[in-house]
Amino acid sequence: MQIYWVKINKIIQESPEVRTYFLDCPKDFNWEEGSFTHLGLEGFNAEDKPNRNLVRHMSISTLPQENILGITTRIKEQCSEYKTILKNLRVGDQVAIFRTFCNVPLKRENKNIYLLSSGVGLATFRPLILKYLEHANGINHMYSLNIESSKHFLFNDVLESASESNFTAQFVDNRTDYYEKVKKYAVDKDGLFYIVGNDRFLEENIEVLLERGIKPNQIMLDKREQELSRYLAR
Repeated sequence: MQIYWVKINKIIQESPEVRTYFLDCPKDFNWEEGSFTHLGLEGFNAEDKPNRNLVRHMSISTLPQENILGITTRIKEQCSEYKTILKNLRVGDQVAIFRTFCNVPLKRENKNIYLLSSGVGLATFRPLILKYLEHANGINHMYSLNIESSKHFLFNDVLESASESNFTAQFVDNRTDYYEKVKKYAVDKDGLFYIVGNDRFLEENIEVLLERGIKPNQIMLDKREQELSRYLAR
């Protein structure tokens, strides 16, 4: 397993609880839109067995052509040991990245794509949106719907710049409005529905979609193949 130790290049406070850590990108490190990596903190591999408390699975919120690796995450005032250490890291400190995979690549099947996310889950979709705006072939229209109760909505710079493309971004701050919009999206029986969020969020969205005739193979989750049956078996 290749482990890359990289320096933190820049830290942006996206909102009171959300930060993006920009990491120097190793020359031979490659990824595609929708990828995640494992982010290890100092000491995670100091013993014979990795210290799992110092490793997290993180979505990559940038594209390779941006020449920097972005990790966007929520850090609350009361947080885990991992997030506490991460919160105290500064520019120039090192972290490890390893085992990078992509579960939600951008499909180009001449259909509409619906990106459904909760809070910082939108970080997974930022690269998909950028890739679509760069090259829209094979996608009729892309919709992004994000629920964020704090009303501190992410990546407005990207989403606002896309307003004249076949792209529609919507933000809501409550579940009632959110699921009403999901139900309207589900009228499209050929659409592809990408979902990112916690388990409860995934399960609620899947239930709404399946009840309205959306098939499991139209639902894309940021999960490894062996995990999908747990969510999509109905």
